[in-house]
Amino acid sequence: MILPPVRVVRCAAKAHPCPHCGTPGRRKRRLRRRIRSLAYRQEAYLDVHYAEYQARCRCCKSFRSWPLDVPAKADYDGLVRQAVLSRILEDGLNVQRTRQAMKRDFLLELSEGFIYDCLRWQVKRLDLPAYRRMVIEKFSGTLCIDELHLGRFTLLLATDPVSDLPVAFALVSRNDKLHMRRFLSNLKGHGLLPRVVVTDGSDLYPAVLAQLWPQARHQLCVFHLLKDINDLILDGVRRLARAMRRRGAAGRKRQAGRPSKAQQAARAAAGPTLKEKADFILKHRFLVVKNTSDLDRRQWDDLVKMFEYQPELRTLWYFACEARGLFEKEARVQTLWKRRKALLGNDKYKGVPELAKAMGLLEAGKYNKAVAFAYSEAAEKVRTNNHVEGVNRKFRFAEKSRYKWRRRKWVVRFVLLALERWWRQVARASARSAHAASTGPEQQPPAASKAAG
Repeated sequence: MILPPVRVVRCAAKAHPCPHCGTPGRRKRRLRRRIRSLAYRQEAYLDVHYAEYQARCRCCKSFRSWPLDVPAKADYDGLVRQAVLSRILEDGLNVQRTRQAMKRDFLLELSEGFIYDCLRWQVKRLDLPAYRRMVIEKFSGTLCIDELHLGRFTLLLATDPVSDLPVAFALVSRNDKLHMRRFLSNLKGHGLLPRVVVTDGSDLYPAVLAQLWPQARHQLCVFHLLKDINDLILDGVRRLARAMRRRGAAGRKRQAGRPSKAQQAARAAAGPTLKEKADFILKHRFLVVKNTSDLDRRQWDDLVKMFEYQPELRTLWYFACEARGLFEKEARVQTLWKRRKALLGNDKYKGVPELAKAMGLLEAGKYNKAVAFAYSEAAEKVRTNNHVEGVNRKFRFAEKSRYKWRRRKWVVRFVLLALERWWRQVARASARSAHAASTGPEQQPPAASKAAG
């Protein structure tokens, strides 16, 4: 019979400091507890030896030593709790699947209450003021803000895309200007002074940002603006294709019976019908708005064939290419405004109803916010809100695995722990870079210096 592994932890010296004031106390009696630990596919235990002490101060009459960072009456050690948190926060498992995974991998029969207790235990161990100081120290001056609907709540989230750092979040009951103003006012009260604030086209932000940070530039997300423009261009493509399909079906009567071989040969020699051309255009309509640098050889051939079928598509394609040039990252701001003037002055574009609506999206006030990135330094040019939206997508995925969010404290607890893990990764990365900078290449081992070179 193979005995389960047991690790012994001792903390039962003759004297031990008082947990309140540090005055040494005298040992009264020895105590011992055995709790479950972690081992793959086998049972493992932790044998804890501690003691009770007679206090020599006025803080208390007696106290006990406890060497672990888990409660003294806990049945599992910190390794078990960290394994549970990893499966919930990193693997995206819900409570039921976490229990199954722990039973399969470590032979642990955990209750649902213990799973929730692990989350509460980890939240109590967080040092939120330290994280707030770290955010203020590492803040690059660029702030991305977005909102996400989680069940009956709304998550307001702010991140730093340059430093790759979560800044703050708030869980509110309604997505309105009042809650957004309160959220951003708290950021300002904590000492956050951004130079650039990146948002989508929602009307929640302009007035609040102008009041709280009047010196900060408001950058509209270029991705959302181009998406709206491309949607209008694709509306024009669909209009032309459907008109072609109607022309092909007008006055055409379908003959009864199967066509003969001669009729089939004559139809094949005549080339595709208007309906087939329209279906081809509708199937490949995305090529009109796709970036030309991303097109392969076959897609170029399909695009040329679309122009042969419907020459009016060239106007839509030219407009899409020029619209992307209005937000080029390397161009000067004067160049971008000249390109906008040339695009808005093109009479061919004005004659297309969809393009006329798209040109309305490029009015001076909105375009001025969309090209605010041109005033930033090269390393800090942020044009989109993708950084914060990527985080929101992760929370959206987590919501699906948890059957919609039900209680407010569960949502806050999960979001806080998920962002805390991100904070810790940033702290570890900065510590490694600081250590590498302090040691220098001459003090590194040969293998490390060779890899760095």
